[in-house]
Amino acid sequence: MSGSTVSQGAGRRRDIMAAPSPQRLGACGCCLNPELGHRSPALCPHPPSLRPAGTALGGGGQRGSHGDGARPESFLRRCLNALEVMSLQTEGLLSGICCSPQCSLEPLPASGPDFGALGEEAEFVEVEPEAKQEILENKDVVVQHVHFDGLGRTKDDIIMYEIRDVFKAKNLIEVMRKSHEAREKLLRLGIFRQVDVLIDTCQGDDALPNGLDVTFEVTELRRLTGSYNTMVGNNEGSMVLGLKLPNLLGRAEKVTFQFSYGTKETSYGLSFFKPQPGNFDRNFSVNLYKVTGQFPWSSLRETDRGVSAEYSFPTWKTSHTVKWEGVWRELGCLSRVASFAVRKESGHSLKSSLSHSMVIDSRNSSILPKRGALLKVNQELAGYTGGDVSFLKEDFELQLNKQLILDTVFSASLWGGMLVPMGDKPSSIADRFYLGGPTSVRGFSMHSVGPQSEGDYLGGEAYWAGGLHLYTPLPFRPGQGGFGELFRTHFFLNAGNLCNLNYGEGPKAHIRKLAECIRWSYGAGIVLRLGNIARLELNYCVPMGVQRGDRICDGVQFGAGIRFL
Repeated sequence: MSGSTVSQGAGRRRDIMAAPSPQRLGACGCCLNPELGHRSPALCPHPPSLRPAGTALGGGGQRGSHGDGARPESFLRRCLNALEVMSLQTEGLLSGICCSPQCSLEPLPASGPDFGALGEEAEFVEVEPEAKQEILENKDVVVQHVHFDGLGRTKDDIIMYEIRDVFKAKNLIEVMRKSHEAREKLLRLGIFRQVDVLIDTCQGDDALPNGLDVTFEVTELRRLTGSYNTMVGNNEGSMVLGLKLPNLLGRAEKVTFQFSYGTKETSYGLSFFKPQPGNFDRNFSVNLYKVTGQFPWSSLRETDRGVSAEYSFPTWKTSHTVKWEGVWRELGCLSRVASFAVRKESGHSLKSSLSHSMVIDSRNSSILPKRGALLKVNQELAGYTGGDVSFLKEDFELQLNKQLILDTVFSASLWGGMLVPMGDKPSSIADRFYLGGPTSVRGFSMHSVGPQSEGDYLGGEAYWAGGLHLYTPLPFRPGQGGFGELFRTHFFLNAGNLCNLNYGEGPKAHIRKLAECIRWSYGAGIVLRLGNIARLELNYCVPMGVQRGDRICDGVQFGAGIRFL
């Protein structure tokens, strides 16, 4: 962009950009009118030569004074006042605008004590004909400069990518909207604690009558931050402690150390994250980790030590992630009574795999959606980049949601997957699929469906699962519009199957085997949404199609997690 400047001034103020100066327009400036007590700041009775002292706004890198030092009135407030005087058919130019979280860009009421029409006490000053007012939202403006206050270690180029659209604004509504969008982009980088926006008239020798200056007041995060929180997984919980080095090199890089202690899993890891400037969704990350997990349904303990590198990027309406992972796995028995099949799986293995995942998500919520669809497809190929484990693994997840009458929601889900061993070795118990539990086929115990040996479940190489759900408000809708909106009654029908396939028999034989011995269940319960983090379910389940060796949970079943069938 021609005419852009970068400078560092006192108080850590940076002029990140300046728009090219178009031809001057033959119009006068305007100011807030203290004689009207700011009751109608959209009107300015003073030509530039007659402005009262103390009412000039912005210019020269200084914020405009506002009487007793108060900030200019919010931009939306000024727009609404301008609409209030449409019947007067007056014309004019923009005065100072302020839009920050305190006087945010949220819609304001159009009536009230601060929005009253011009009363008889307002004293109008005779003005020249060329000083007539124009309606604010129709007035063409030019954003001449964008300033940043509070920048320290953040580099200019990463900021320029996020605020460049502000210069494309052609009127006041666009300035407001694009400034708000730029603020959201800056917060998304994860390097600022707070971002405020001030829009003001442009002052100085090169100022245009309709020129604007936009100032972003930012507060950077500390160089080292810590956190502690709890996480909810699929029917498990954990406590997480973390240390973070945000904005390490000045371009939104992040180094994170995290320790997690949970009911079934303990892990710690070190990660480096780097986004692409101007496109946060395109990012690269490297991870070093150690994870120890216990799987009582298989009497198995697994310890993974690994490194991974992944690159995420969006394409059209899809999100993609390409990943390489190298992991040294150690499998052992969780108890002395573990079956021989599990003991045979014990030992060390080295897996090196390439994987790809694609996600299309149009749902309005990932936890308890009312509309939209989700399609997730994963592929993993192990063995071609080293290691002693070789397989091809495919799985998918499909979900459709439709809102019906009386605030009811119908939802349908379908999962499926297949693992094909490559070479002479059979598949590992650590790579197979598992089914059953409150987050998949309800009415069955956690991962307790399918092939098993002496009570230890070994997983399967192919599976499918489907579910139909009807979510309704609570009877008589207690707490409507408040806490009660977090609850839903839940009616469901689930079905699925898990098995091993003989890949020499052909697709028809595979389909026939997957259609045999279908487990299914139905029931009803209550769902509690925990923000956008997780959800809890308390259901009464009736399992059907139970096969020999399956463990069931007939009656009340509790589930917690983020991914439910």
